[in-house]
Amino acid sequence: MKPDATERHSLILPARLQMVAWEITRSCNLACLHCRAASKSGPYEGEFSTDRCLGLIDEIAEVGTPVVILTGGEPYLREDIFRIAAYGNEKGLRMVLATNGTTVTDSIAEKTREAGIKRVSISIDGADARGHDAFRGVPGAFEGACAGIEAFKRAGVEFQINTTVTDRNIGEIDRITAFAEAIGAAGHHIFLLVPTGRGKDLAGQAIGADDYERTLHWFYEKSLSSPLQLKATCAPQYYRIFRKRSTENGRREAPPSPLHSMTRGCMGGSSFCFISHVGQVQPCGFLEIDCGRLAEQSFSDIWHTSKIFADLRNLAGYKGKCGRCEFIKICGGCRARAWEASGDYLAEEPLCAYEPKKRPAPKIPPIEG
Repeated sequence: MKPDATERHSLILPARLQMVAWEITRSCNLACLHCRAASKSGPYEGEFSTDRCLGLIDEIAEVGTPVVILTGGEPYLREDIFRIAAYGNEKGLRMVLATNGTTVTDSIAEKTREAGIKRVSISIDGADARGHDAFRGVPGAFEGACAGIEAFKRAGVEFQINTTVTDRNIGEIDRITAFAEAIGAAGHHIFLLVPTGRGKDLAGQAIGADDYERTLHWFYEKSLSSPLQLKATCAPQYYRIFRKRSTENGRREAPPSPLHSMTRGCMGGSSFCFISHVGQVQPCGFLEIDCGRLAEQSFSDIWHTSKIFADLRNLAGYKGKCGRCEFIKICGGCRARAWEASGDYLAEEPLCAYEPKKRPAPKIPPIEG
């Protein structure tokens, strides 16, 4: 059943920019198996100068005051990273940073705090050195990450642990969460593998739809008792599970964090976007389609006028079981997985075990007079 005009209007998401992930450099000191960018040491041509980076901060601030995630590659490989972060902080943006932790010294951690970076994320993909180092492609990566974490703790910088979940480490997720609790992390965010970049080589290690579902149910149950902020990313079905089980348990949603609120599943194009190292704006880092280039348009123009963003905000155009799912507003399915599987970013999410019910007909007010 196709939605009528009233329902179609209710299925158009507002363009409220809440978060921007900015690949401020593609250079990296590691060679992680799952890397969406297939990053290596570089240097890469076309990366923004310091002045251009500051100009982009100005452009983002014209649209709103989102969280800006400085990511890479490895952002600490840019010598001007602290100047850029401090400028964003001055402009009223909430600056955070994603790192592998291996380059972090006490001096870097202190400069991070001084620059006004509100939180850092450190990737831990194994419960011990053997699993993590194999995933990261460099011996000593686990030890280096742990040393970086200790430096952040000494400097008083809030940190979270990020974990990419694949078939090779799914059995360690509980231990990684326990590790995050033990070292004083503020949160543990899991990322369900999207097979792009070097991650395509791990496509055979991506967990299946049923394991995906079980993992997200486990994550919900863990959230009932863990002191950590737990968030599932690239896993929009978690929001369906959270909503259903919260309702069944009479549980209210947790108050939104100032950095990561419980909003909806796939935010790409509606409240989130990604900026590549050469200024290509995309729905997310995993959905590498050109929504506009900053060399040709302002950030504001791209955010407000991109046809791809307009498509993603119009849920009435989604296809397959995503298009008929009663949870489309809070889930939306992973658009990057849909693209990788079908070449259509509006197709159904291929890693979803849920079979939707028929959406109820919308309530249309009676005609007066």
